[in-house]
Amino acid sequence: MISRFRLQLTRLYQFGARKIVVINIGPIGCIPFERETDPTAGDECSVEPNEVAQMYNIKLKTLVEDLNKNLQGSRFVYADVFRIVYDILQNYSSYGFESEKIPCCSLLGKVGGLIPCGPSSKVCMDRSKYVFWDPYHPTEAANVIIARRLLSGDTSDIFPINIWQLANLKINA
Repeated sequence: MISRFRLQLTRLYQFGARKIVVINIGPIGCIPFERETDPTAGDECSVEPNEVAQMYNIKLKTLVEDLNKNLQGSRFVYADVFRIVYDILQNYSSYGFESEKIPCCSLLGKVGGLIPCGPSSKVCMDRSKYVFWDPYHPTEAANVIIARRLLSGDTSDIFPINIWQLANLKINA
């Protein structure tokens, strides 16, 4: 997958793209669906999907560093969404959320993550209090936090520069 992605990013460069943000894989083992379908997870995130995501993310960060070295006049930025979302999940109450496990729109399962949101689902009264909208996707409130950290975060969230810095960067082709 990384070699294919390298080709795609290089092709974008060949077409003239010079400022590219590459977003890693989030903690997919923590989405409500994965928590529901992994009997070994208990109340925690499912370990294996997160380990696979992290193995991919390590290679992806190396790819971004390599592209920055080898594609002159460009800047690739590595966005660590895994770290940001995991931080939100571990510290959900400090972000104003009431639940990091139960989706706002749920129907079946111990955390409501077995069946996608639909007409017969139970929908929460205030979606801003939930990290997840449905068994798979973050709420708008969670996405706003993610976006703010990518726009103006430090190098632990987005590397080597954030999106505001990338937008203002002058690149000589």
